[in-house]
Amino acid sequence: MTRQAVSTLVLLLVVLLVFWRMRAGWRARTRRSSALVPTLPVAPAELGAARLAPVDATYVSTTRSGDWLDRVTAQGLGVRSPAQVAVFDSGVRISRQGATDLFVPASALRGATGAPGMAGKVVGGEGLVVLTWQADPADPRGLDTGLRPKHSADRERLIAALETLTPGQAPAQEENS
Repeated sequence: MTRQAVSTLVLLLVVLLVFWRMRAGWRARTRRSSALVPTLPVAPAELGAARLAPVDATYVSTTRSGDWLDRVTAQGLGVRSPAQVAVFDSGVRISRQGATDLFVPASALRGATGAPGMAGKVVGGEGLVVLTWQADPADPRGLDTGLRPKHSADRERLIAALETLTPGQAPAQEENS
């Protein structure tokens, strides 16, 4: 074998080893994060009134709340994908292309804000919309889900709609007299 063939073979083996270790690391992360999100919330048959019509966005990732690099990969939450985000009385529906859709019930939503980035995407400024929510009531820390609206004007509209679902922010219900 020539020196070039040996070098190519060694390089190929190193690349394969790196990919194998990356896959093993992803699987280990998924096992660890499965305790945080044992199942995804199921959207109710009746979502209620739409507070925001679907907006195009990129689903960036979900992380542990407060740690923008601690990606949660359980239940397909680590997969970046094009999405449409709609806000309803019952919660937030994130319809993802090529990945499992995500529904965050209004009762699980803890807040919404802008952020410069999170695992998988750094945009600077306040270009991401981050939903803070609880998948498991036993986990007081919760999760952050990052979305990058396609149009910058949708960012403020999305945050405003999400804030109407957070505790203490919901509009008052009219009482029957």
